[in-house]
Amino acid sequence: MIPTPNLSHLTAKDFERVYEPAEDTFLLLDALENDAEDLKSSRPLICLEIGSGSGCVSAFIGTILGPSSALYLCTDINTHACQCTVATGRQNKVCLESVGTYLDRSLHTRLKHRVDLLIFNPPYVPTDSVEAESAQSSPAIASAWAGGINGMELTNTFLKLAPELLAPQGRFYLVAVKENNIPRILAAMLNEHDLAGKVVLQRRAGREHLHILRFEKQGSQVQT
Repeated sequence: MIPTPNLSHLTAKDFERVYEPAEDTFLLLDALENDAEDLKSSRPLICLEIGSGSGCVSAFIGTILGPSSALYLCTDINTHACQCTVATGRQNKVCLESVGTYLDRSLHTRLKHRVDLLIFNPPYVPTDSVEAESAQSSPAIASAWAGGINGMELTNTFLKLAPELLAPQGRFYLVAVKENNIPRILAAMLNEHDLAGKVVLQRRAGREHLHILRFEKQGSQVQT
């Protein structure tokens, strides 16, 4: 078993401002661990996490890949989350480069078709549009969970960007809940962007039915 990243350097005060790893985070870690051998053998050069929060997921990827030439890029609209991400990388001996930006806005052009491993645990909780818009325009902890109508407003925005980021053999992991309409997401990504997706792990956590989706370009899917 691959150990969960050490977050002992983060305090209760940090988690008042940054999303604290929870069941959705741990399910994503489990999915990545299940694919660990494939991830290592693919030798990714550029890993990009959107909305890195504490930095736990990217630090975990660094642990999976071990010593490598991979570049670990992380973005977050929350400046404090960017600081926590860098600190988590340092704590776990993984060099995490953090960029304060909305989704991939400041990186998209430079990273087109170059990202080997793309990860997004979006704000997926259904809220009204006003709450979601307010959360994203005033970055604080609410930006990590307020997802707007059907919990999909920010996710839908990024799903249009993700295909342009992926390298030919790249993989994209997305966290979603049942209310997000998983079949619709899978169908849209295949029909509109030629990305084949599947649910690789799911789990109930309280009232949430969490899913981890993995997408790859047609013809490059693994059979796990």
